[in-house]
Amino acid sequence: MSTLSIRLPDSLHERLKQMAEKEGVSMNQFIALALSEKISALHTLDYLKERAARGERREFEAILSRVPDVEPEEQDRL
Repeated sequence: MSTLSIRLPDSLHERLKQMAEKEGVSMNQFIALALSEKISALHTLDYLKERAARGERREFEAILSRVPDVEPEEQDRL
């Protein structure tokens, strides 16, 4: 495991402390989770952009044209 020192504005540090306490975790755990979520979001965005670049509009429209043009049925909510 690596150690990282960062400088934070006092207001951000206090907010971090409050949020970590609210979540019942250490500030270190909170930061690690927040960073993990951000990295995952960026990775997902890159993946979706790459997949979109490989797509063919013509093929998409051909598949979409096979979907019936009807209203969905109402479903009971639990």
